[in-house]
Formats: sequence, C-alpha cells, structure tokens
Amino acid sequence: MLSRTAAHLYWIGRYMERAEFATRLIEATIRLAALGDHEESEQAWRSALSVVGAAQSFRATGESFSPANVRRYLTLATENPGSVRSCLATARDNARAARTALTVECWEAINRAWLIIRDRTKPGGVQQSLNLMDSLKAEIRGFEGALNRMLRSEGAWFMQLGAAIERGDNTARLLDVKYYLLLPPGQEVGGALDRDQWSTLLQIVSAKTAYRHLYSGPLKPWRVAEFLIFRNEMPRSLAASAGETVDLLSDFANRFGRQGPADRLARKRLDRIAALRITHIVQEGLHEWLHAYIRDNAALDQAIARQFRFA
Repeated sequence: MLSRTAAHLYWIGRYMERAEFATRLIEATIRLAALGDHEESEQAWRSALSVVGAAQSFRATGESFSPANVRRYLTLATENPGSVRSCLATARDNARAARTALTVECWEAINRAWLIIRDRTKPGGVQQSLNLMDSLKAEIRGFEGALNRMLRSEGAWFMQLGAAIERGDNTARLLDVKYYLLLPPGQEVGGALDRDQWSTLLQIVSAKTAYRHLYSGPLKPWRVAEFLIFRNEMPRSLAASAGETVDLLSDFANRFGRQGPADRLARKRLDRIAALRITHIVQEGLHEWLHAYIRDNAALDQAIARQFRFA
C-alpha cells in the first residue's frame, strides 16, 4: 500500500472517531446544562470547549458567550477544525483520496454523515440539536460497523489504528477537564452537581451502564478515573486504547516481518499503565499524569507517521 493512501486511511479513523466524540460531548452537555441554573449551564459549555481544546479559539471569534453560540461553534463552525462539520469534511476528503481502499459501505456511511450536516447553517434549538446528534451518531456507528466487516488487512488496520490513537486522546482530555477544571469553585465535591457531572462524563463515553455493572454503591470520582484509565473491559479506557494500538502494530509487524520505533513506544506505554494503580496516580497528581499521557500519545502518533512514511 502506498504511504499516501495509508495516511489517508489513518486520518479517516482519527477524524471519524473525533466526530463521534464531539457529537456525544454536545449531546451530554445539552442534557447537563438543562439540569442547572444559568451559571451552571454556562460552566457546562465552558467545560465542553475545554475538553476539545477550543476555548481560546472560540474567544478569538469575538462571539458573545452563550450556550447557543458554543453549540453552533462545536457543531458547524468551519473555522473550528474540531467541529463536527470540520471533522466529517476532513474524513470525507481523505475517504475520496483513498476511495479504492474502502468498501462501498464505509464510503457511504461517511458520505451520509457529511450530507446530514453539509447544508446546515444552525444546529437549531435544544431538541433540534439533540435530533441532529442522534442522526449523526447513527451514521458514524454505521461507519464503525462497516469498518469491522472489512477484510482484515492494512486498509482496515490503518483506520482502526487512527481511531485507537484518537480515542485515547479524547478520553484523557475528558477526564483531565473533569478533575482539573469542571467543578466550579465553592461547589461541594460529591454534591448533586458533582454527581451530575461525573454521570455526564460516563454518558459521553457511552459507559453509564458498564460502570454500574463493574462497580456497586454510589458513584465515586476515583472509581470513574480507575474505570476510564485501567479497565480493559471498557473499550474507551486508556488501557484498552493502548492495548488495541499494540495489537494493531503487531498485526503490521507480523504481515511485514519487522517492527519499528512505534511498536516499542506503544509497548512501553502499555507496560507503564499495567504497572500503575489509581491510588498512585491520584497521589502523584492525576492532572500531571494525564498530560504526560497526552504527550506520549502525540509522540506515538508522530512515530507512526514516520514508521509508515506518511506523506
């Protein structure tokens, strides 16, 4: 496979995963904002911008801060590279460039998701926005299903590898914002707002039911952190994403008969996670540990690009 085609497939995986995460974040923030007063609603939307690293770029637009404006910025803004529209547009551009490496089902799912949002100028009111997120999630799930039915070969592996790298980054950023930024000053840790926020975090990663299956008793922040970092049963956990990355790189190594720097970085990261416990991470500083994970993830992304000679 040409390195240029491999790069297109890898970024399809990343941008489709990013688009799904953004839709889940918007949906969950709408629901969380509806539970509180005006100040709590604004805080929920500020945290959503922080999760995707868009707080500064939103301020640069000069728009007044309001839930409606933030919702539009996260959903449709072409000037926001992390908006749902931008992610789907970039995924579709990459899919067009690698069209012969995709199945018809994968291409059609990407294209249908893009067509849903292409001509939208506003996300609409609260219920219209929720309906839009539901439609987009359905098409993105269709892409994921089509990807899982592809031939187990380089084409599918590159898209899955991109998705795994993106998934780890998203989960780490989400967890970091909750621990470090999200709870307003003066609010009680373990209070109603705090519980609603942790519940919303689980909703964003589609894990509320899974958490209840694994943990009994009231929702506890350290348990949610443990769940999203260490539990391999949870597909969006950092351990699961790291493990999937190692497995996919091993598939490439077995196919081509050699390993590279990306394989070694991926294995070292997985070994470091396996050697830790949540108590140690919290004592040493969860915020610092998550930022180190995000840096390691970016370094692994760059190593993958060098190893497979992405153009």
